[in-house]
Amino acid sequence: MPSIKSHFPIFKAHPDLIYLDNAATTQKPQIVIDAITHFYTHQNANIHRGIYQLAAQASQAYENTRTKLQKWLNAASRKEIIFTKGTTEAINLVAQSFLMPRLQKGDEVLISQMEHHANLIPWQLACQQKGAILKVIPITPTGSINQAAFEQLLNKKTKLLAITHISNTLGTINPIKKMITKAQEKDIPVLVDGAQSIAHYEIDVRDLEADFFVFSGHKMYAATGIGVLYGKKKWLESMTPYQVGGGMIRAVNFETTIAAPLPQKLEAGTPHIAGVLSLSKAVDFLQNLDQKAARKHLQELTNYAHQRLQSIKGVNIIGQAPEKSAIVSFVIDQIHPHDIASFLGQAQIATRAGHHCTQPLMEYFQIPATIRASFAPYNSFEDVDRLVETLVETQAFFAG
Repeated sequence: MPSIKSHFPIFKAHPDLIYLDNAATTQKPQIVIDAITHFYTHQNANIHRGIYQLAAQASQAYENTRTKLQKWLNAASRKEIIFTKGTTEAINLVAQSFLMPRLQKGDEVLISQMEHHANLIPWQLACQQKGAILKVIPITPTGSINQAAFEQLLNKKTKLLAITHISNTLGTINPIKKMITKAQEKDIPVLVDGAQSIAHYEIDVRDLEADFFVFSGHKMYAATGIGVLYGKKKWLESMTPYQVGGGMIRAVNFETTIAAPLPQKLEAGTPHIAGVLSLSKAVDFLQNLDQKAARKHLQELTNYAHQRLQSIKGVNIIGQAPEKSAIVSFVIDQIHPHDIASFLGQAQIATRAGHHCTQPLMEYFQIPATIRASFAPYNSFEDVDRLVETLVETQAFFAG
């Protein structure tokens, strides 16, 4: 989709850049950059405090974004939209404020073998502190969830299922709607990590019936340091504040504090106001994008990348699930992924090498790391060709 690329000024600043690290963060369209500049130039004031015009304008813009997200996600109430720093903070909020008060010794929390550390460590720590057990759904050699094992692991001791929608390492698209249905048959609440899916799929939280859905703005063309926790109102109202201080109180004296109602009670302190406004414009960008055409382009691009990479002797693609997003992780015989990424970087090809915050997954595949190429609609078939050509040159260099 070449026309989309013109919306992203970084490619004008770096015309030779082949950016294939979109699973880490996406580039920013001009309307998002303009929104941040406009706020600091014309609207800069703290929200929900001042009664002067600038403060009122900033507060209204901030809350308008919440309403926009409610409609975009089809949440039942704008009070179900909580602004966070990102996916990681949203998961930690649920771990501390929702799970911990409910978790007892011998209880179980269920995650999968492909989870990002952000959707593993908070549950691990909660289980350690409460004497509960962290259970792990195994995956198949192709990188899919073992569905039979998943259903066997669900039981009356399971207090939460936390599952990624799309693996940030493998690109596997998990059947989350089916998994949520199975969990809810046993009254098990579900948190979905939507960090990798939010930019590519229309998310309807009421259709999914997820209890919590979390994502980061910077992976959907918005600023860094902003994200969203969607939660069903009944759960959010039952949660004690994760952080306390200004902005989240109704009344305070030296003996007691009364929290403000949702959503303020879970948004302590001055928020990332410019980040929230960037999120508003990122939603506009995605709504104006032909999502069906974008998904078709990305699927064709991913298939093409698989085909071209598999034509190189010594390349092994890690993760070949039948349902897969625009992420391709691979290794090359006899060359460390970090060395490969370094050579690619010198050729202005941005990829990611490492364990991708999924060390247990690397252990499963018995590898130290992979090179990951992840695509966005502004990528092209020529980008894949450049990647493959440079990989062949890298192999030749190391072969001597």
